[in-house]
Amino acid sequence: MEGHRLMQASQGRPRLKRALASAYSKTLGRELNANSEVTVTTGANEGMLSIFMAFLEPGDEVIIIEPFFDQYVNAIEMARGVVRYVPLQPPVKGASQMVQASDWTIDWETFEATFNARTKAVLLNSPHNPLGKVLSGDEASTIGALAQKHGVLIACDDVYERMCYVPSIHIGSLSPELSRRTLIVGSAGKTFYATGWRVGWVVGPADLIQHVSTAHTRICYSSPSPLQEATAEAFERADKFDFWNQSRLQMLSRVQRFTRVLDELGLPYTVPHGAYFIVVNFSKVQIPHNVEIPAALLNMPQDYCMTWFLLNTVGVAAVPVSAFFSAKNADSAGTYLRFAVGINCDIIEAAKERLRGLIEYIGR
Repeated sequence: MEGHRLMQASQGRPRLKRALASAYSKTLGRELNANSEVTVTTGANEGMLSIFMAFLEPGDEVIIIEPFFDQYVNAIEMARGVVRYVPLQPPVKGASQMVQASDWTIDWETFEATFNARTKAVLLNSPHNPLGKVLSGDEASTIGALAQKHGVLIACDDVYERMCYVPSIHIGSLSPELSRRTLIVGSAGKTFYATGWRVGWVVGPADLIQHVSTAHTRICYSSPSPLQEATAEAFERADKFDFWNQSRLQMLSRVQRFTRVLDELGLPYTVPHGAYFIVVNFSKVQIPHNVEIPAALLNMPQDYCMTWFLLNTVGVAAVPVSAFFSAKNADSAGTYLRFAVGINCDIIEAAKERLRGLIEYIGR
């Protein structure tokens, strides 16, 4: 590790920046300059924060699609920005039968009406946490057209980009005009299943990246050198060992392994088109009247009570999907719970066996 124990250049190790430029040149369909169009950050969270610190003035607005990863709001508000929410429309049949992630749709009239003179950026997450939704080409084109019409940035949280189970196209590759306003945030932790490394990056046009790099320098200056080198080597070896395809297939197999018990129990769920999350509708599960719910949960959205019941009855933990919504729209989450299956298969099998204990509480 000699040579990697000292603080490195703020924008990142050259080797990693070259690897990232090579990878994203394929994504965007244009040659990226490793020196000026890539900056390495201390995890994707810091990359997103650097974007907002770089471009938001007090009162500037960022449109996010909900449900959403909770760190977005903190980063935007830390930069003294304002969040504007556009909720995805849940599928009508989602409480009674299996649906696809693509069945959660954007209300385009609401989306366009959210833009105003203070809008600075649109934040996208595809594949999406928690739904596993992957933006279709038509959706990306519509969002891109609106972003271009209103002259706003497009910030892309692409940490699950290597886990797409359906064809996908990046919004930044649709046209040179969109490429010039798109910033992509990535994560070594999600890409290589090494979340403890805390290596992320932001990729985009040089005139935008220079400001992101300046913000990053003021937030934490630089990222751990040895882990940057490890990430660079991982990128360099990935194609040789067919890592992208093999890891995608392995994660898809975990999704399919877990959903078998949901089919068995008759619990409706959303089939993810990317990432490793499965959203399940628990409206068929009936909590007995004699079960005493903690008082602290009684004024919470109903999925919190279901999460507590699941944990205390069969010992399986999930996340209430209302936690991914704004307070205003939290009730629209109903009794959806999110499960994460990016874990060892033996743990998935143990969870499935425990979930079978719900059979006596499921109404038919």
